[in-house]
Amino acid sequence: MPEEYFVHESAYVDEGAEVGKGTRIWHFSHIMSGARIGENVSVGQNVNVASGAVIGNACKIQNNVSIYDKVELEEGVFCGPSMVFTNVYNPRAFISRKHEYRGTLVKKGATIGANATIVCGVTIGRYAFIGAGAVVNSDVLDFALIVGVPAKQIGWMSKYGVQLDFDENDKAICEATGEEYVLEDGVCKEAD
Repeated sequence: MPEEYFVHESAYVDEGAEVGKGTRIWHFSHIMSGARIGENVSVGQNVNVASGAVIGNACKIQNNVSIYDKVELEEGVFCGPSMVFTNVYNPRAFISRKHEYRGTLVKKGATIGANATIVCGVTIGRYAFIGAGAVVNSDVLDFALIVGVPAKQIGWMSKYGVQLDFDENDKAICEATGEEYVLEDGVCKEAD
């Protein structure tokens, strides 16, 4: 029901799109029929959400982002201004490859910085942090800090978004929250 969410007068929400309660859709955005958007999502200016896209609750999609078919964002994902998703690995204007779309999954709490590019077919782990301008062409671990072209992991981030500094016992504490993290077999996890 449109009265349960906000749509700016310049935006379009096609019939058949699912939009959750408390979601805000801003200037010049287009939500296509079949798109699924959760509750309390912020859809910035000039955003396109394709018919086969899924956006979880409490995501923030900043200005100038397109969420294409077969892209799924879990709860609490942040997509920075002008970041890019793709869904065809080897596009050509003169060849239809809609049957070759590759899915992209961005897991809970992940951040994708401004102008980053996510090449289709990858999974970005929980609370991962993709730096501005990075080009991600392979899977990203939970809590990983990724930067560069092509993107490389340079560290770990807490749920709060603070870089973690692991000690000789492979333990770290988030300076902002006091939450504890451990490295087990090269993978960052929340301490029990």
